[in-house]
Amino acid sequence: MRLPDVERGDSLRGRALIRVISIVSAARLPDAARVAFYHRSFVGPTFGAWTQAAMRGPGDWSVGERELMAAMVGHWNSCAFCIGAHHATAVRGLEPALVDACLADYRTAPISEPLRATLAFLETMTLRPGDLAASDAKDAMDAGVSRTQLADAAAVAAVFNIITRYADALDFTVPTNAEFDRAAAMLLRRGYG
Repeated sequence: MRLPDVERGDSLRGRALIRVISIVSAARLPDAARVAFYHRSFVGPTFGAWTQAAMRGPGDWSVGERELMAAMVGHWNSCAFCIGAHHATAVRGLEPALVDACLADYRTAPISEPLRATLAFLETMTLRPGDLAASDAKDAMDAGVSRTQLADAAAVAAVFNIITRYADALDFTVPTNAEFDRAAAMLLRRGYG
């Protein structure tokens, strides 16, 4: 259900910012960014800061790997917007064929065993959270994932399990591949905050 205020902004300031950003970028401002202008308390500075920390904060996962994790959460939740947005960003830090292989089946993709074990943990966290157990964390750590890496990956999945749901609930427009590419460039420059 698309809310008109999400589309156009719910305040004069929000409407002006959406219009200016769209003009300057020569593209429609993606709905994920539009939501940030809708009732700032809904997806405002706190959520933006959490997303920025999960996606760009210090840690051992590269930006490409974190974006891949976000794309995988989008894939598991069948969120076309998040798959497209984070695929477009992940391929700027990882080989496109590797990202495609992971989205097809991370179990057979040519990735490191620690990343594969982390994705298995995140898949359970996303699809069967009630089944997630200490043994899942132990399996990941036995594959070479550090406790910090697992916590960082869980933060990415937590954020994007929320985002995928509101993207679908608010009926985000799914941009073209070219629009996703332009948005990915901006996301890499500006981040999530």
